[in-house]
Amino acid sequence: MNQIKSLSADAAHAALQADHRAVLIDVRDPVEYSFVGHPVGAVNVPWKFAPEMRGNPDFLDQVREAAADTATPLYLLCRSGQRSMAAANALAEAGYTDLTNIEDGFEGPMDEAKHRSTVAGWRFHQLPWVQS
Repeated sequence: MNQIKSLSADAAHAALQADHRAVLIDVRDPVEYSFVGHPVGAVNVPWKFAPEMRGNPDFLDQVREAAADTATPLYLLCRSGQRSMAAANALAEAGYTDLTNIEDGFEGPMDEAKHRSTVAGWRFHQLPWVQS
C-alpha cells in the first residue's frame, strides 16, 4: 500500500496552490459541505452520508470522475481529519499513489469548550472558503 502523506490545512493550501494538477476532495456529507462551508474549489465526494453515516457506494467512481489518473495528487479533507484518512486508505487500495490527508480538516479538533474552528483547521487558518 502507498504511504499517505499528512499535512496541516495551511500547508495543504500552500501545496494545492503550487500544483495545478492537484485536486482537493472534501469527503464530508453534502449537508456539511453546503451549510458548514467548504474550501473554495473543493470537489464534494462524500465518504459517508449523515445521519446514519452509511458509506457512499459510489465513492470510488465519483473520485474517478474528478481524477481519472491515479497519479493525480489528491488532497482529502473532512471535518477533523478522520473520515478523510479512511477515504485516503480506500483510494490507496484502489491504486491512487499521491494522497495527502489534511490532518486538521475543515473545522479542526474541539477546544476545551467543545467548539471547533478555534485551534486548527481550514477555517481557523482563514483559508479561502464559502458556504452555500
